[in-house]
Amino acid sequence: MYSAGMFEPRSLVENGVRHYGRLGARPVSVNPLDEFRGPWRRLRRTRLKEWAGFTVLHPEIYASMILQDAKYLASSEIYVHDRATGVLHQHEQVAPPGAVRFAGRLIGSSVALRRKRYALSYEFAADRHRIEIDIAATTDAPAFTGRLDLLPASASPALSVSSRLPGGTMYTNKALYPVEGSLRVGEREFVFRPDRDLAILDEHKSALPYRTVWTWGTFGTFADGVPVGANFVDRPELPGQPEESAIWTAAAAAPLADVDFGWDASAPLSPWRIRSADGRLDVTFTPEGRKTVDLQLGVLAMDYFQAYGTFAGSLDIGTRTLELTDVHGVCEQMRARL
Repeated sequence: MYSAGMFEPRSLVENGVRHYGRLGARPVSVNPLDEFRGPWRRLRRTRLKEWAGFTVLHPEIYASMILQDAKYLASSEIYVHDRATGVLHQHEQVAPPGAVRFAGRLIGSSVALRRKRYALSYEFAADRHRIEIDIAATTDAPAFTGRLDLLPASASPALSVSSRLPGGTMYTNKALYPVEGSLRVGEREFVFRPDRDLAILDEHKSALPYRTVWTWGTFGTFADGVPVGANFVDRPELPGQPEESAIWTAAAAAPLADVDFGWDASAPLSPWRIRSADGRLDVTFTPEGRKTVDLQLGVLAMDYFQAYGTFAGSLDIGTRTLELTDVHGVCEQMRARL
């Protein structure tokens, strides 16, 4: 779906010139490297980070997954927190460069990481996007298997943003999709209903600064049968450049700005207060758990966590203000040298 009134280029880069701004939809082709030629293109490729992840919203679980191409390696992670047992199950896989490859075109493409006892794949057809999971049990986590179908015809408008960053550039495409299918975690099966459950796509093709910091969150729900929600971020920005904070309404991914994250870094599982300066977003996030990553690889490092839990508060969706309770979503913080 499209956000009305915004520029809708067919390609992110046209005639060697990149488009910047909030875009009305994901361009048919998104390849930031098309801006460059020769040795400079090869050099810029080493800085490009590409990923596609999904946050899956279901009343019985919290779940997220990601496929990543960092150019110096490929990787994938998936976790499921079972609310009934309070247990977090997770799998991850690292592979050589080139094991995960993203196309410039989303529709008609597929991407996967397939290794021994681990397979996670996405297929982006025009009439449905499919996630397939086939991961064997380990000593630390049960097997994950499942097929989830996302319904583009009923999705939210696209949040499509191309922006300059201090020391880098960003392109992201995000949307809320009703989802159907099932996911089995060990002996437990979770069935997804498209009138109740959502998957939030987070696609990035970004040349991030070497020292990268962000605090980010997202959630989704239904209002009058339509997906609505919010995406919000705090990161170093250049004056005048668009950023990716927005409210998904029935008609648009409406821009947000000046979002404040109030939380205690020494107690990240305590409640967070998240507000926009104009008051259209005013929510409290109550974490139920979190996933962490701590990597130290010399010049490369990552200190990351994603907390999952529920949002409550108010969200202005244009036609009215929703009072939210027990809405699932995530908040995270990244500090990295990439």
